[in-house]
Amino acid sequence: MENKKALFIIVNAGFAGAIVDITRAEGASGATIINARGEQTKHQTIMGITVDSEKEVVLTIVDGKVAARIMTAVKENAGISTPAHGVCFFMPVEGMTETVANLGLEA
Repeated sequence: MENKKALFIIVNAGFAGAIVDITRAEGASGATIINARGEQTKHQTIMGITVDSEKEVVLTIVDGKVAARIMTAVKENAGISTPAHGVCFFMPVEGMTETVANLGLEA
């Protein structure tokens, strides 16, 4: 396990599928989608109801070079200036358990 990165991509709700497609096209083997809610200092109120923006977080573990390619592709195709309003960052992975797929075994 050399140079693995945990890549977090945060987008508006409904765009996670497109992000997973981008990650796979750039070399990721899979991803986890987490539903989230945006929190801002100023809330939007409609008819007395406070509305917070729904978000999705796409998490994938990839090699460092793959992470860089994915970040570039996200910026170009689903970045902050697009309707997806995507932002991403990565963190180093110091250790993890191996999955069945990584061991070359069939489930």
